[in-house]
Amino acid sequence: MTAPAAIVCAGEALIDRLRRDGDTKRSHAGGPTWNVARALAALGAASGFAGTISCCVAGDALWRASEAEGLDLRYLQRAGMPHDDQADLLFDPTNMPSGWQQEVQWLHVGSISLARGPLDLTLIGLAEQAKAHGLRISYDPHWHDLMGPAYDATLRRMSELADVIKVADDDLRALFRSHDTLGSLGRLRARNPAALVLLTRRDGGASLYHSAQTWHAKAPVLDVVDTLGAGDAGMAGLIYSLQQWPEAGMDAHLAFAVAAGGAACRVGWTQAPSLGAVRALLGKVTVTR
Repeated sequence: MTAPAAIVCAGEALIDRLRRDGDTKRSHAGGPTWNVARALAALGAASGFAGTISCCVAGDALWRASEAEGLDLRYLQRAGMPHDDQADLLFDPTNMPSGWQQEVQWLHVGSISLARGPLDLTLIGLAEQAKAHGLRISYDPHWHDLMGPAYDATLRRMSELADVIKVADDDLRALFRSHDTLGSLGRLRARNPAALVLLTRRDGGASLYHSAQTWHAKAPVLDVVDTLGAGDAGMAGLIYSLQQWPEAGMDAHLAFAVAAGGAACRVGWTQAPSLGAVRALLGKVTVTR
């Protein structure tokens, strides 16, 4: 029996159809917030995905995938509609398990689900409710072209609420519509100086910012199968490390996040790395101040 979720990831789940092996397209369950939930489960965390899926074939596939990954299915809702591209907008937090705020320690949100109404306001309200109950909030904007100037208010509010923010360097420049990465990072951090901020870079490295301190990590040298999903695995790795080892140093948390992202690159886009796979890379991650 799947354990009740201690970490819930709320947003959208979808079926990715990506080209692989020449002209062949393959379909697999995906979506950034769903990917974080399954990556947490692969590490051994009790996690769940809170979102709505359709009653069509794609929705059935997402349900089966969530079950196979060991997610807490009590948080997954089904919409009485056959079209998958609108079902996620119907997510209703009042249908979440009774007393869930007493079971859950973390709520993770982000991605395109916060750029589409009315789901955006629903998830912001859910995050505010969770924060009021003492849950920790993690947020990854995961930039999409829907996130124009109208998204600025959402970015500001979620940055204020989040205890942990992950953002890629490319995403940061797009969100603030500026080529000045460090300047944009400073603007983001000024909104919530107490937040822990993970900045990932295109070269696979990452930096962790907390208060006036900064840690930097280089990506380990790997035989890369696929980089798709590495950012989501890194986000999951950071949440997992913070939850499992709250007394560990920030250097250890950063190393685990980078190792989780690297391990995802080694297994490819259809899998989430195991705890053993992440630990196997930890010794290859160098963290400096």
